[in-house]
Amino acid sequence: MTAITLTPGAMSLAQLESIYWNEPDIRIDPACRPGIDAAAAIIAEVVAGDAAVYGVNTGFGKLASVKIAPRDAATLQRNLILSHCCGVGAPVPERTVRMMMVLKLLSLCRGASGVRFELVTLLEQMLARKVIPVIPAQGSVGASGDLAPLAHMTAVIIGEGEAVHEGQILPGRAALEAAGLEPIALGPKEGLAFINGTQFSTAYALGELFETWRCAENALLISALSTDAIMGSTAPMRPEIHALRGHRGQIEAASAIRALMEGSAIRESHREGDTRVQDPYCIRCQPQVTGACIDLLRQVGTTLEIEANAVTDNPLVIVETGDVISGGNFHAEPVAFAADQIALSIAEIGAISQRRIALMVDPTLSFDLPPFLTPKPGLNSGLMIAEVTSAALMSENKQRANPCSTDSTPTSANQEDHVSMAAHGARRLADMNDNLGRILGIEMLCAAQGIHFRAPLKTSAPLARVMDVYRQDIAVLTDDRYMAGDLEKSAELVRTRALVNASGIQLIPPLGAERHVSP
Repeated sequence: MTAITLTPGAMSLAQLESIYWNEPDIRIDPACRPGIDAAAAIIAEVVAGDAAVYGVNTGFGKLASVKIAPRDAATLQRNLILSHCCGVGAPVPERTVRMMMVLKLLSLCRGASGVRFELVTLLEQMLARKVIPVIPAQGSVGASGDLAPLAHMTAVIIGEGEAVHEGQILPGRAALEAAGLEPIALGPKEGLAFINGTQFSTAYALGELFETWRCAENALLISALSTDAIMGSTAPMRPEIHALRGHRGQIEAASAIRALMEGSAIRESHREGDTRVQDPYCIRCQPQVTGACIDLLRQVGTTLEIEANAVTDNPLVIVETGDVISGGNFHAEPVAFAADQIALSIAEIGAISQRRIALMVDPTLSFDLPPFLTPKPGLNSGLMIAEVTSAALMSENKQRANPCSTDSTPTSANQEDHVSMAAHGARRLADMNDNLGRILGIEMLCAAQGIHFRAPLKTSAPLARVMDVYRQDIAVLTDDRYMAGDLEKSAELVRTRALVNASGIQLIPPLGAERHVSP
């Protein structure tokens, strides 16, 4: 696809989402160079002077009072990177590492970090030539920035650490050389500029925001199919109800379900003579629950769009005045809150989906669907244990939804005495979204089976198109069969957005439809 030019301070959520899903070529805006050069020149002046400036000619953290001689400035920065490469655990997915690199470029290109332009160019070229640092996932507490993960990223720039290039894990220097690049020795403050910052936490949170949004769209689609499968009422979706409350996400969710079910012969068949007065909440309150999650995710989008454009290292160079000022932009509290909000949305979308699954397999509640959605109950167990699996995944997500941002522990000899825990707060979302995709996949499996049992009555045209795509991969369940493969295929259809695309309806406006930073 067309390359994306990084415009520091003005990247939109839509552009960031495109970077996440499509991995386009990345270019930095040449207009940012004068600001970068001006900040670097100020750092050079500081090094030549006598005043102590944190991280430029002093030690770090609790050692900030130790003055460093000018001859040792480069060694100080190299030592900083090597000593901070203390990450452990599984490697971060390459898609997330790419996003980290993009976010670090956005921050450095604001011209407040004091790095040389050649370092910015090297990071840009690493992206272009697909030199992706190997970064262990664990080790950051989200202040002073994501030190360990960003140190592993920066190690490759100086020819250390490891990177993936053309499918191989190579030593950092070898990966650069294989791509026709050379490492660069860090100058004063440059190591600190690279490892102070929230780019690891923010990259994870952004990616999982995009994944959750996709799940929310699928939840609206699949819940409409579930509603038709149990012959639920569309009266609770009427626009007057939702207008009287006024929440945008609720209004949009109800509108999407109405559009999806419009023209369903199944729905029309029970408008008269249906003895049920009200459906259970998992059917009737879909707009109120899923819509609230959509609203929450939009709030998160605002926070993360701002954070993606932010300068979050320390100290910061104020080019207009020549000052180099220590602050605390590296503290990832906004990202930690955003991650907790995403976790709540994931848990709730999954919780109400699981209740619809339970509804469909229960013959006392499903309005004459066979027990566990099998044509031969007793001899066959049907989707009995698929429902149990969904309950297990739902419960896992509810436990993981407990906030990370309310936890803190002092580090670095009590100098860094309050931390955000944004890193693992955002990282946990990947497992939660995997669980949510599988829950929704199981709901889709049940809903499709329920629609099958309503024949010869037909569902709506949009939902019929969804069923056609679904049945290309997953056949109607007749006699019991090995189910694990069906569950994985169903979850994959959720993850790839194939079902939403098949409906032919834009269910809700795109996540990045509004801008929260000035272009």
